[in-house]
Amino acid sequence: MRTCTIDKNKARCNCTYPCSRKGICCECLAYHRSMGELPACYFPPEAEKTYNRSIEYYLKVTGRA
Repeated sequence: MRTCTIDKNKARCNCTYPCSRKGICCECLAYHRSMGELPACYFPPEAEKTYNRSIEYYLKVTGRA
């Protein structure tokens, strides 16, 4: 079984929101999907700073809407 490499994940995580899931990607992804959202790593830097993690916003900022 693989183990989570929290420090390595934190180093490449673009999320600016302070939370307990930072660096624990599986928990972050599960949390956001349970809320009908996407995690910060899906968003470009300027869009991430809005903390809007909605799928609709993702589609808008990435030109997929």
